[in-house]
Amino acid sequence: MNVRRLIPSTALAGAVALGLVSLSACGGTSDAADKGGDGKLDVVASFYPMQFLAERIGGDHVSVQTLTKPGVEPHDLELKPSQIGELSEADVVFFLKGVQPAVDEAIEQAGVKHTVDAATLTELEDHGTAEEHDHGGESAEEHAEHAEEGKGGHADEHGSEAGGDPHVWLDPVKYAEVAKGFGAALKKADPDHAADYQKNTDALVKQLGGLDSAFEQGLKTTSTKTFITTHSAFGYLAERYGLDQEGIQGLDPESEPSPARIKELQDTAEQEKVTTVFFETLASDKTAKTLAKDTGLKTDVLDPLEGITDRSKGDDYFEVMQANLTALKKALGAK
Repeated sequence: MNVRRLIPSTALAGAVALGLVSLSACGGTSDAADKGGDGKLDVVASFYPMQFLAERIGGDHVSVQTLTKPGVEPHDLELKPSQIGELSEADVVFFLKGVQPAVDEAIEQAGVKHTVDAATLTELEDHGTAEEHDHGGESAEEHAEHAEEGKGGHADEHGSEAGGDPHVWLDPVKYAEVAKGFGAALKKADPDHAADYQKNTDALVKQLGGLDSAFEQGLKTTSTKTFITTHSAFGYLAERYGLDQEGIQGLDPESEPSPARIKELQDTAEQEKVTTVFFETLASDKTAKTLAKDTGLKTDVLDPLEGITDRSKGDDYFEVMQANLTALKKALGAK
Protein backbone atom coordinates (compact mmCIF):
# COMPACT_ATOMS: atom_id res chain seq x y z
CA MET A 1 0.00 0.00 0.00
CA ASN A 2 1.09 3.53 -0.51
CA VAL A 3 2.88 4.74 2.60
CA ARG A 4 4.66 7.85 1.35
CA ARG A 5 2.44 10.30 3.16
CA LEU A 6 1.99 8.32 6.38
CA ILE A 7 3.34 9.84 9.57
CA PRO A 8 6.65 8.34 10.78
CA SER A 9 6.61 5.70 13.50
CA THR A 10 8.37 7.92 16.02
CA ALA A 11 5.92 10.75 15.49
CA LEU A 12 3.02 8.33 15.73
CA ALA A 13 4.30 6.86 18.95
CA GLY A 14 4.52 10.35 20.44
CA ALA A 15 1.01 11.14 19.28
CA VAL A 16 -0.26 7.92 20.79
CA ALA A 17 1.34 8.81 24.11
CA LEU A 18 -0.22 12.26 23.95
CA GLY A 19 -3.62 10.81 23.12
CA LEU A 20 -3.43 8.29 25.96
CA VAL A 21 -1.96 10.44 28.71
CA SER A 22 -5.24 11.56 30.25
CA LEU A 23 -7.36 8.55 29.35
CA SER A 24 -8.20 5.54 31.46
CA ALA A 25 -7.72 2.03 30.15
CA CYS A 26 -10.69 0.65 28.28
CA GLY A 27 -10.37 -3.05 28.93
CA GLY A 28 -11.57 -4.37 32.27
CA THR A 29 -11.75 -7.87 33.62
CA SER A 30 -15.34 -8.36 32.47
CA ASP A 31 -16.29 -9.31 28.90
CA ALA A 32 -18.88 -6.54 28.90
CA ALA A 33 -17.41 -3.30 27.57
CA ASP A 34 -17.98 -0.03 29.38
CA LYS A 35 -20.75 1.95 27.68
CA GLY A 36 -20.66 5.62 26.80
CA GLY A 37 -22.78 8.23 28.54
CA ASP A 38 -25.68 7.50 26.19
CA GLY A 39 -25.64 3.83 27.12
CA LYS A 40 -24.38 2.79 23.68
CA LEU A 41 -21.31 0.78 22.84
CA ASP A 42 -18.62 3.10 21.44
CA VAL A 43 -17.22 1.56 18.26
CA VAL A 44 -14.33 3.04 16.27
CA ALA A 45 -14.06 1.77 12.68
CA SER A 46 -10.95 2.28 10.57
CA PHE A 47 -12.65 3.07 7.24
CA TYR A 48 -15.96 2.76 5.40
CA PRO A 49 -16.33 -1.02 4.86
CA MET A 50 -15.77 -1.58 8.58
CA GLN A 51 -18.01 1.36 9.51
CA PHE A 52 -20.86 0.00 7.38
CA LEU A 53 -20.78 -3.41 9.05
CA ALA A 54 -20.55 -1.88 12.52
CA GLU A 55 -23.56 0.35 11.92
CA ARG A 56 -25.70 -2.36 10.33
CA ILE A 57 -24.90 -5.05 12.89
CA GLY A 58 -24.74 -2.79 15.94
CA GLY A 59 -27.95 -0.94 15.13
CA ASP A 60 -29.35 1.20 17.93
CA HIS A 61 -26.99 -0.26 20.52
CA VAL A 62 -23.78 1.26 19.13
CA SER A 63 -22.33 4.66 18.38
CA VAL A 64 -19.88 4.36 15.47
CA GLN A 65 -17.02 6.74 14.70
CA THR A 66 -14.80 6.29 11.65
CA LEU A 67 -11.14 7.30 11.50
CA THR A 68 -11.30 7.89 7.73
CA LYS A 69 -13.58 10.78 6.82
CA PRO A 70 -15.46 10.87 3.46
CA GLY A 71 -13.21 11.82 0.57
CA VAL A 72 -9.96 10.75 2.26
CA GLU A 73 -7.99 8.01 0.48
CA PRO A 74 -7.77 5.37 3.24
CA HIS A 75 -4.22 4.24 2.47
CA ASP A 76 -2.93 7.80 2.98
CA LEU A 77 -4.66 8.51 6.29
CA GLU A 78 -2.70 10.53 8.82
CA LEU A 79 -4.01 10.27 12.37
CA LYS A 80 -4.49 13.30 14.60
CA PRO A 81 -3.98 13.03 18.38
CA SER A 82 -7.74 13.48 18.83
CA GLN A 83 -8.38 10.42 16.66
CA ILE A 84 -5.91 8.38 18.66
CA GLY A 85 -7.80 9.52 21.73
CA GLU A 86 -11.01 8.18 20.17
CA LEU A 87 -9.26 4.86 19.67
CA SER A 88 -8.15 4.53 23.27
CA GLU A 89 -11.60 5.44 24.60
CA ALA A 90 -13.47 2.98 22.39
CA ASP A 91 -15.28 -0.07 23.67
CA VAL A 92 -14.68 -1.88 20.36
CA VAL A 93 -12.20 -1.16 17.56
CA PHE A 94 -12.89 -2.66 14.12
CA PHE A 95 -10.21 -2.48 11.44
CA LEU A 96 -8.58 -4.40 8.59
CA LYS A 97 -4.88 -4.89 9.15
CA GLY A 98 -2.63 -3.92 6.26
CA VAL A 99 -4.85 -1.32 4.60
CA GLN A 100 -3.73 1.60 6.77
CA PRO A 101 -0.30 1.16 8.41
CA ALA A 102 -0.69 4.27 10.58
CA VAL A 103 -3.97 2.91 11.95
CA ASP A 104 -2.45 -0.53 12.54
CA GLU A 105 0.31 0.92 14.72
CA ALA A 106 -2.00 3.22 16.65
CA ILE A 107 -4.42 0.37 17.37
CA GLU A 108 -1.61 -1.87 18.58
CA GLN A 109 -0.47 0.79 21.03
CA ALA A 110 -3.99 1.78 22.16
CA GLY A 111 -4.54 -1.64 23.72
CA VAL A 112 -8.35 -1.74 23.51
CA LYS A 113 -9.57 -5.10 24.78
CA HIS A 114 -12.18 -5.70 22.11
CA THR A 115 -10.09 -5.09 19.00
CA VAL A 116 -11.36 -6.92 15.91
CA ASP A 117 -9.19 -7.38 12.82
CA ALA A 118 -11.37 -8.20 9.80
CA ALA A 119 -8.38 -9.87 8.16
CA THR A 120 -8.73 -12.73 10.67
CA LEU A 121 -12.43 -13.27 9.95
CA THR A 122 -12.06 -14.69 6.44
CA GLU A 123 -9.35 -16.33 4.37
CA LEU A 124 -7.03 -13.87 2.66
CA GLU A 125 -5.44 -14.63 -0.68
CA ASP A 126 -2.40 -13.20 -2.41
CA HIS A 127 -3.67 -12.44 -5.87
CA GLY A 128 -0.73 -12.71 -8.18
CA THR A 129 1.51 -14.56 -5.70
CA ALA A 130 1.81 -18.12 -4.50
CA GLU A 131 1.32 -17.39 -0.82
CA GLU A 132 -2.02 -17.92 0.84
CA HIS A 133 -3.35 -17.47 4.34
CA ASP A 134 -5.45 -20.25 5.82
CA HIS A 135 -7.52 -20.22 9.00
CA GLY A 136 -8.04 -23.98 8.93
CA GLY A 137 -11.84 -23.90 9.02
CA GLU A 138 -12.29 -21.98 12.23
CA SER A 139 -15.73 -20.72 13.14
CA ALA A 140 -16.66 -17.03 13.08
CA GLU A 141 -16.55 -17.04 16.88
CA GLU A 142 -13.02 -18.50 16.90
CA HIS A 143 -11.92 -15.96 14.29
CA ALA A 144 -13.31 -13.19 16.45
CA GLU A 145 -11.45 -14.47 19.51
CA HIS A 146 -8.21 -14.58 17.54
CA ALA A 147 -8.83 -11.07 16.29
CA GLU A 148 -9.23 -9.78 19.84
CA GLU A 149 -6.10 -11.63 20.94
CA GLY A 150 -4.14 -9.77 18.25
CA LYS A 151 -3.28 -12.83 16.17
CA GLY A 152 -2.88 -12.27 12.48
CA GLY A 153 0.75 -12.14 11.37
CA HIS A 154 2.62 -9.23 9.93
CA ALA A 155 1.33 -6.86 7.27
CA ASP A 156 3.33 -5.59 4.34
CA GLU A 157 2.74 -2.75 1.91
CA HIS A 158 0.52 -4.89 -0.28
CA GLY A 159 -2.00 -6.08 2.24
CA SER A 160 -2.76 -7.90 5.45
CA GLU A 161 -1.28 -10.94 7.09
CA ALA A 162 1.81 -11.95 5.16
CA GLY A 163 0.86 -9.94 2.13
CA GLY A 164 -2.72 -11.06 1.54
CA ASP A 165 -4.96 -8.92 -0.65
CA PRO A 166 -7.12 -7.02 1.89
CA HIS A 167 -10.02 -6.04 -0.44
CA VAL A 168 -12.34 -8.75 0.89
CA TRP A 169 -15.36 -6.46 1.15
CA LEU A 170 -15.70 -6.41 -2.66
CA ASP A 171 -16.64 -10.10 -2.58
CA PRO A 172 -20.12 -10.36 -0.99
CA VAL A 173 -19.40 -13.90 0.21
CA LYS A 174 -16.21 -12.94 2.03
CA TYR A 175 -17.81 -9.76 3.34
CA ALA A 176 -20.58 -11.93 4.82
CA GLU A 177 -17.93 -14.02 6.59
CA VAL A 178 -16.47 -10.82 8.07
CA ALA A 179 -19.97 -9.74 9.11
CA LYS A 180 -20.52 -13.01 10.96
CA GLY A 181 -17.20 -12.68 12.78
CA PHE A 182 -17.84 -9.09 13.79
CA GLY A 183 -21.34 -9.99 14.96
CA ALA A 184 -19.80 -12.64 17.19
CA ALA A 185 -17.33 -10.09 18.56
CA LEU A 186 -20.12 -7.61 19.38
CA LYS A 187 -22.04 -10.33 21.19
CA LYS A 188 -18.97 -11.00 23.32
CA ALA A 189 -18.37 -7.31 24.01
CA ASP A 190 -22.02 -6.61 24.86
CA PRO A 191 -23.81 -9.87 25.77
CA ASP A 192 -26.91 -8.01 27.00
CA HIS A 193 -27.83 -7.27 23.38
CA ALA A 194 -26.52 -10.48 21.83
CA ALA A 195 -29.91 -11.43 20.39
CA ASP A 196 -30.23 -8.13 18.53
CA TYR A 197 -26.69 -8.37 17.17
CA GLN A 198 -27.42 -11.88 15.92
CA LYS A 199 -30.67 -10.77 14.30
CA ASN A 200 -28.96 -7.86 12.55
CA THR A 201 -26.09 -10.09 11.42
CA ASP A 202 -28.48 -12.66 9.96
CA ALA A 203 -30.39 -9.96 8.06
CA LEU A 204 -27.20 -8.47 6.65
CA VAL A 205 -25.79 -11.84 5.64
CA LYS A 206 -29.05 -12.64 3.85
CA GLN A 207 -28.88 -9.34 1.95
CA LEU A 208 -25.27 -10.05 0.99
CA GLY A 209 -26.38 -13.44 -0.26
CA GLY A 210 -28.86 -11.70 -2.53
CA LEU A 211 -26.11 -9.43 -3.84
CA ASP A 212 -23.93 -12.45 -4.54
CA SER A 213 -26.74 -14.05 -6.53
CA ALA A 214 -27.25 -10.84 -8.52
CA PHE A 215 -23.56 -10.74 -9.49
CA GLU A 216 -23.49 -14.45 -10.31
CA GLN A 217 -26.52 -14.25 -12.59
CA GLY A 218 -25.64 -10.89 -14.10
CA LEU A 219 -22.11 -11.88 -15.08
CA LYS A 220 -22.71 -15.51 -16.05
CA THR A 221 -22.75 -14.90 -19.83
CA THR A 222 -20.62 -12.09 -21.20
CA SER A 223 -18.78 -11.23 -24.43
CA THR A 224 -15.49 -10.92 -22.56
CA LYS A 225 -14.28 -11.88 -19.09
CA THR A 226 -11.51 -9.28 -18.89
CA PHE A 227 -11.69 -5.81 -17.41
CA ILE A 228 -9.01 -3.16 -16.83
CA THR A 229 -9.10 -1.05 -13.70
CA THR A 230 -6.93 1.61 -12.07
CA HIS A 231 -5.71 -0.50 -9.15
CA SER A 232 -6.10 -4.18 -8.49
CA ALA A 233 -8.78 -4.00 -5.83
CA PHE A 234 -11.16 -6.43 -7.50
CA GLY A 235 -9.23 -9.70 -7.30
CA TYR A 236 -11.73 -11.41 -5.00
CA LEU A 237 -14.69 -10.21 -7.05
CA ALA A 238 -13.06 -11.36 -10.29
CA GLU A 239 -12.23 -14.77 -8.84
CA ARG A 240 -15.71 -15.21 -7.41
CA TYR A 241 -17.48 -14.57 -10.71
CA GLY A 242 -15.01 -16.03 -13.20
CA LEU A 243 -13.56 -12.75 -14.46
CA ASP A 244 -10.02 -11.60 -15.23
CA GLN A 245 -8.86 -8.37 -13.62
CA GLU A 246 -6.04 -6.39 -15.22
CA GLY A 247 -4.85 -3.65 -12.89
CA ILE A 248 -2.95 -0.67 -14.24
CA GLN A 249 -1.25 0.09 -10.93
CA GLY A 250 -1.36 -3.12 -8.94
CA LEU A 251 -2.61 -3.08 -5.34
CA ASP A 252 -1.24 0.42 -4.74
CA PRO A 253 -3.69 2.98 -6.20
CA GLU A 254 -0.99 5.62 -6.61
CA SER A 255 1.93 3.64 -8.05
CA GLU A 256 3.01 4.48 -11.59
CA PRO A 257 2.80 1.73 -14.24
CA SER A 258 5.88 1.05 -16.37
CA PRO A 259 5.84 1.53 -20.15
CA ALA A 260 6.06 -2.25 -20.47
CA ARG A 261 2.91 -2.64 -18.35
CA ILE A 262 1.05 -0.12 -20.49
CA LYS A 263 2.07 -2.09 -23.61
CA GLU A 264 0.84 -5.31 -21.98
CA LEU A 265 -2.53 -3.72 -21.25
CA GLN A 266 -2.86 -2.41 -24.78
CA ASP A 267 -2.19 -5.90 -26.15
CA THR A 268 -4.60 -7.49 -23.66
CA ALA A 269 -7.33 -5.01 -24.54
CA GLU A 270 -7.05 -5.96 -28.21
CA GLN A 271 -6.81 -9.71 -27.67
CA GLU A 272 -9.60 -9.97 -25.09
CA LYS A 273 -11.96 -7.49 -26.73
CA VAL A 274 -11.89 -5.16 -23.71
CA THR A 275 -14.24 -2.19 -24.13
CA THR A 276 -13.69 -0.14 -20.99
CA VAL A 277 -10.96 1.13 -18.69
CA PHE A 278 -12.31 1.65 -15.17
CA PHE A 279 -11.17 4.33 -12.75
CA GLU A 280 -12.32 5.15 -9.22
CA THR A 281 -13.54 8.11 -7.22
CA LEU A 282 -10.80 8.52 -4.57
CA ALA A 283 -7.69 8.17 -6.76
CA SER A 284 -6.40 9.95 -9.85
CA ASP A 285 -8.03 8.96 -13.15
CA LYS A 286 -5.22 10.38 -15.29
CA THR A 287 -3.51 7.09 -16.22
CA ALA A 288 -6.80 5.30 -16.87
CA LYS A 289 -8.03 8.02 -19.20
CA THR A 290 -4.70 8.21 -21.02
CA LEU A 291 -4.69 4.44 -21.58
CA ALA A 292 -8.30 4.54 -22.78
CA LYS A 293 -7.54 7.37 -25.20
CA ASP A 294 -4.49 5.61 -26.62
CA THR A 295 -6.37 2.36 -27.17
CA GLY A 296 -9.71 3.79 -28.26
CA LEU A 297 -11.57 2.45 -25.23
CA LYS A 298 -14.35 3.90 -23.10
CA THR A 299 -13.98 4.85 -19.45
CA ASP A 300 -16.31 4.29 -16.52
CA VAL A 301 -16.25 4.11 -12.72
CA LEU A 302 -15.71 0.87 -10.83
CA ASP A 303 -15.79 1.87 -7.19
CA PRO A 304 -13.57 -0.03 -4.69
CA LEU A 305 -15.86 1.28 -1.94
CA GLU A 306 -13.13 2.55 0.33
CA GLY A 307 -15.29 5.57 1.12
CA ILE A 308 -18.64 7.18 0.22
CA THR A 309 -18.66 10.73 -1.13
CA ASP A 310 -21.03 12.90 -3.16
CA ARG A 311 -19.34 11.45 -6.26
CA SER A 312 -20.26 7.88 -5.32
CA LYS A 313 -22.95 6.15 -7.37
CA GLY A 314 -25.00 5.38 -4.31
CA ASP A 315 -25.38 6.23 -0.63
CA ASP A 316 -24.22 2.95 0.89
CA TYR A 317 -22.42 -0.32 0.22
CA PHE A 318 -25.31 -2.06 -1.50
CA GLU A 319 -26.19 0.83 -3.80
CA VAL A 320 -22.59 1.28 -4.94
CA MET A 321 -22.11 -2.45 -5.45
CA GLN A 322 -25.25 -2.52 -7.61
CA ALA A 323 -23.78 0.36 -9.62
CA ASN A 324 -20.57 -1.64 -9.98
CA LEU A 325 -22.55 -4.61 -11.26
CA THR A 326 -24.34 -2.43 -13.81
CA ALA A 327 -21.01 -1.00 -15.00
CA LEU A 328 -19.43 -4.45 -15.31
CA LYS A 329 -22.39 -5.89 -17.21
CA LYS A 330 -22.20 -3.03 -19.70
CA ALA A 331 -18.43 -3.21 -20.12
CA LEU A 332 -18.29 -7.00 -20.42
CA GLY A 333 -21.24 -7.29 -22.77
CA ALA A 334 -23.51 -9.27 -20.44
CA LYS A 335 -26.31 -11.15 -22.21
